Amino acid sequence: MSRRGSNPVVLNFHESLLRLSDIELLNGHCWLNDSVISFYFEYLEISRYRKNPALLFVPPQVTQCIKLSPSTEVSVFLEPLISNRCRFIFFALNDNEQTEVSGGSHWSLLVFSEPERMVFHFDSSKGSNCEQAMEFGAKLLRYLRLSSYGFREPLCLQQSNGYDCGIHVMCNAENIADFASKHQKVEGCSVLKEDIVQSKRHNLLNLITNLAKTS
Repeated sequence: MSRRGSNPVVLNFHESLLRLSDIELLNGHCWLNDSVISFYFEYLEISRYRKNPALLFVPPQVTQCIKLSPSTEVSVFLEPLISNRCRFIFFALNDNEQTEVSGGSHWSLLVFSEPERMVFHFDSSKGSNCEQAMEFGAKLLRYLRLSSYGFREPLCLQQSNGYDCGIHVMCNAENIADFASKHQKVEGCSVLKEDIVQSKRHNLLNLITNLAKTS
């Protein structure tokens, strides 16, 4: 464990770095930052799905750069990530509109499905990120040079508080990736169960602790 003042590094997992302040967000009624979500997306891609080339989990920091950049610059961020075998792309979308500071107040999940010719948006606070999701989806489709794709917001478990949106994003991403891996589609994926969301913080803490022991 390396240290920087009173905020030591707890886990160094491939490209993700989690400090004590990041881990502490999982202990209470806290809004999750991009470091925690980025770690979990990387864990899903590398460990949970063992680099399945059909699934791509884009780090939240990259998603934010795409969102705030001109359409002509999207290739700079996505070309190094996307392969010609990629069929489902997962984005954690943040409502922060500022380039100078990190932050925001809400996360939602956007999933591009190549087999269904559709962009799906899963928002645990329905309507909060709809406009941003539509704009992001349109920018993504322009980059991919696709014009006949649709946009859909499926039925989605709604959060019961003001801080669990990041937890919902991670749970939805895993739930949808499981379904897409088996059925090669997103449509028809079952809605999240409340108990999965409620146990996610505890399960994440256990996961991080176990990974830290072996790193």
